[in-house]
Amino acid sequence: MNSNNLAGKFTEPPVKPLSAGEVAAETRARVSRIQEEFTKGFELLRKYPKSVSFFGSSLFKEDNEHYRTARRLAGRFAKLGYAIITGAGAGIMEAANRGAFEAGGQSVGLNIKLPEEQPLNKYLTDSTKFRYFFSRKTVLSFAAEAYLFFPGGFGTLDEFFEILELLHTKKIFPVPLLLIGSDYWNELDDFIRREVFEKHRAIEEKDMAIYQIVDDEETIIKLVTELPVTDGFSRNLGR
Repeated sequence: MNSNNLAGKFTEPPVKPLSAGEVAAETRARVSRIQEEFTKGFELLRKYPKSVSFFGSSLFKEDNEHYRTARRLAGRFAKLGYAIITGAGAGIMEAANRGAFEAGGQSVGLNIKLPEEQPLNKYLTDSTKFRYFFSRKTVLSFAAEAYLFFPGGFGTLDEFFEILELLHTKKIFPVPLLLIGSDYWNELDDFIRREVFEKHRAIEEKDMAIYQIVDDEETIIKLVTELPVTDGFSRNLGR
């Protein structure tokens, strides 16, 4: 793509500038919407003090290996009394909600409003919707007994590094951050160890222990259930 085509690709129609009064009004309205999203999100979380959050691609179908694994694991956690929390969409999110729903458990979705509408999957027992990614991400990362990451795209990687940094800086209570699917995560782990740690010394060696790559389902269940259960919502207040 040449520079002329590239410039045209990102050209948008002119936007009429807002007056000072309109800017102030829009700012108040936006802050009000953000506050409402946080309030609704945190009120939802308070209902589920024992939960596991699942992340991963929205593109995987039910014949995908990672979809099947997420479905099985979510069903097992649901039977153990954990609420399953996802982004409410398709793929891994649907798989996890489906596993919990089929097990008769609590299946919770935190949906995001996108220009191309992301429909709710049909396996939810409770849900809420967000307009802003940052408020949704905050709520998704605020309270869980564990964070389970399956292979995914830009959104999954963004959420992984967000939670990794929150754990790294102790902004949230330390819980397992598990990366499921070594076929996907090993390359990223190699990059972190080789480039970020060994070559550039941008992190400390102990920082790489914040997350674990694990494929064995029994080990995943054990890593989560052997920890003492505390109210994730309450323990993260004030951090």
